[in-house]
Amino acid sequence: MDPQLAETSTWAQFWDAYELFRDPMLCALIAGCALGFLSVYVVLRRMVFVSAAVTQSAGLGVALAFFAQIHVGVPIEPTLGAVGMALVATMLLMTDPSRLRLTHESMLGLAYALTGGAAILVGDRISQEAHDIQGILFGTAVLVERPQLIAVTVVGTTTLFLHLWWFRGLTFASFDRTGAMVQGLPVRMLDAVVMISIGLMVGVSARALGALPVFAFSTLSAIAALMLDLRLPWTFLLATLAGAISGLGGYLFAYFYNFPVGGSQTVLASALVVLAMIVRALRQLFTHGTSS
Repeated sequence: MDPQLAETSTWAQFWDAYELFRDPMLCALIAGCALGFLSVYVVLRRMVFVSAAVTQSAGLGVALAFFAQIHVGVPIEPTLGAVGMALVATMLLMTDPSRLRLTHESMLGLAYALTGGAAILVGDRISQEAHDIQGILFGTAVLVERPQLIAVTVVGTTTLFLHLWWFRGLTFASFDRTGAMVQGLPVRMLDAVVMISIGLMVGVSARALGALPVFAFSTLSAIAALMLDLRLPWTFLLATLAGAISGLGGYLFAYFYNFPVGGSQTVLASALVVLAMIVRALRQLFTHGTSS
C-alpha cells in the first residue's frame, strides 16, 4: 500500500497545532453559513451561474490588485480587489441585456469566460504571486490570514443579520415579485440588497477560501436542502447548516486524510446533495408503501 494512503493525522496532533488551524476553520464555518443561507436565493432564482461568474470575477480582482502593486506601484489590498470586481460583476449581471439583443445566459457566459481568461493572463505577468492566483481559482484555504477572517466575519454576520431582519420582505420580493409590487414593497431595492449581499460575500470568501469551495457553498447547500421539500424558513436553516458542515467538515477531512482543503469542502458539499437524494427517495418509497 502507498505509505501516503496509510498516513493519517490524529486528534492529539490536531489539538497540539490547533492555534494554526483555528482561523481557517472559523473562516470556513462563517463563510459556509452565510453562503449556505444565500444559496437559497441563488438556486430558487436560477442564478447558479451568476455565482460562478462572480467567483471568477473575484479571482480577477485579486490578480489585478497584485498587478497594480507590483507593476504600477499602487498598493491595493487583494481582498478589496476581489470584493470590488465581484460587485462590478454583480451590478453588470443585474442589468437587462435585451437592449443589446443578448440573453441573460449570454451575459453570464461572457462574464465567466472573460474574467476567468483575464485572471490567467494577468496571473502570467505576476509569477511571484502565482500561488495566490491558483489559490483563488481552485481553492486552498490551508491558511487564512487574520484580515481575511475579519472581512469574512464582518460581511457574513452583517449579511445574516440583515437578511433575518428583512426576511419576509426579501423572500416575498424574490419569489413573488408581482404580489410584492401589489403590496407596495420596494422590489428593486430588495433585489439590490440580495444581489449586493451575494457579491460581497462571494468576494471576501473567494479571497480567503478560493473560488471552487465558494461556488459549492453558494449552490450545493440549497440544492441539498430543497431536495427535502421543506417550508421556506426550514429550507434556509438547512441550507445554512449544510454550508457550515461543508466548510468545517471539509477542512477537518482534508487535515486528517491529507487532501487539498478546497476539493474536500466541495466534495463534502456534493455528498450532502447525494445524501438528501437518498433521504428523499426513501421517504417517497415509505410514503408510497404506506398509501398502497
